[in-house]
Amino acid sequence: MVRQIIRLLGTAIAVGLGLGGVIPSTVQAVQLGDGSVAFVQPPDLLEATTTFDSVSVWGATYYFTIAIPKAASEPLQRVTIHQKEGADNIRYRLDDTRAFVGTRRDRGDKIQLGEVTHDRETRTVTVNFDPPIPPGRAITIGLRPRANPTTSGVYLFGVTAFPPGEKVRSQFMGFGRLHFYNNGGSRDIF
Repeated sequence: MVRQIIRLLGTAIAVGLGLGGVIPSTVQAVQLGDGSVAFVQPPDLLEATTTFDSVSVWGATYYFTIAIPKAASEPLQRVTIHQKEGADNIRYRLDDTRAFVGTRRDRGDKIQLGEVTHDRETRTVTVNFDPPIPPGRAITIGLRPRANPTTSGVYLFGVTAFPPGEKVRSQFMGFGRLHFYNNGGSRDIF
């Protein structure tokens, strides 16, 4: 009997720490002591790519693909994409931002966007989803710059996810890395 209790307790702890595999879908959202809401299992940045990697090129799209696990328990309300590194402060055509279910090469249904903003001082684009994206999907956001940077090099973008609500805990998903070349041409033109 004691062994069964210890084994059940160990399983409960492992599931609570995310080590026990799939968390049952009946798990509710995590509401922290301060009243804020958080993802049970956070979304994950899968990749970041660009259609053109030469400096100063017009017409590029920067794609950020995100997986929202079923165990997230909360939908995805918004994503921020913060340019952390790179010599030029990239400007965007916000009204041409797009999002869809799936990946860049396996596109599904279009996703309805809410407000899309760019804070040039902090170099952060905020993409709101209207309605929020339910768990269990992979989605891709396409940002359209006015032009690629004029300075070659590596540009890093920190990507953060937010669940719905007034008081939420964001989840940093990782860095997307785009490299722009002086004489690179288009290595990948989809």
